[in-house]
Amino acid sequence: MNPDHIREIIDRHEGGKKGGMISILEEIQSHYSYLPEEALKIVAEKTGRSLVDLYGVATFYKAFSLKPRGEHLISVCLGTACHVRGGPRIAEEFERQLEIKAGETTKEGEVSLETVNCLGACALGPIVTVDGHYFSNVTPAKVKEIVHKARVGLDGVNIHTDERIFPIEVACAHCNHSLMDPHYYIDGYPSIKVTVSFEQKHGWVRLSCLYGSFSVEQEYEIPMEAVVNFFCPHCHAELRGALECFTCGAPMVPLSVRGEAGIIQICSRRGCKGHWLDLTG
Repeated sequence: MNPDHIREIIDRHEGGKKGGMISILEEIQSHYSYLPEEALKIVAEKTGRSLVDLYGVATFYKAFSLKPRGEHLISVCLGTACHVRGGPRIAEEFERQLEIKAGETTKEGEVSLETVNCLGACALGPIVTVDGHYFSNVTPAKVKEIVHKARVGLDGVNIHTDERIFPIEVACAHCNHSLMDPHYYIDGYPSIKVTVSFEQKHGWVRLSCLYGSFSVEQEYEIPMEAVVNFFCPHCHAELRGALECFTCGAPMVPLSVRGEAGIIQICSRRGCKGHWLDLTG
């Protein structure tokens, strides 16, 4: 680990004041595949945060790891929906193919395997992700192919051709008015427009309608880690569900999926990628 590189990362995020602590830790983990203890000590010293606070963030968010991970991460969902559809068998097959147990990394440091409680797409289970890319309706027969794709790498995914990334049309869960903005495109598709409030500010946010894309544009810069209040721009009802995010515990934001008799929920915390999709149509 290069201490100067850690300091450069912190400086790019203005000492953790503007970019948020999560964004600093995300960049460190992206580079080193985990959060080295020495790196956390440097972050604490340079930002004035306590080491206890940093460990609290690092252990609270499931995306972070305090021990080295492989170059690629395979996550197998064992949540209720995936479990009853054969999730444990999928996990066992990955363990057999990789010759490791869940929570371990292959000897060459190439692939890490983990099991998680929910990956946010219950209706498409059993679900497996490789470096954040979704594979739905996984069977034991598909495991070998997924392992191969993990080792090759999926960073070059094309959002317009990859079958795991698809557009959805959503509406307000209260008034059923469409939230699609046909005049403002993100990722080449009409965006989802909602109004939001945070820290005495009120403005618009536009989200990508591609399931699997986290592209977002906003009227005001929203600080990382801030929990945002979402509202329908038509009936002005607050879009707040009864569920909490599996990843960070913030309230989920429910949106009705048009034409699919389903619902998508996204986490209201800036920087968290927690979400789930339930399509029954």
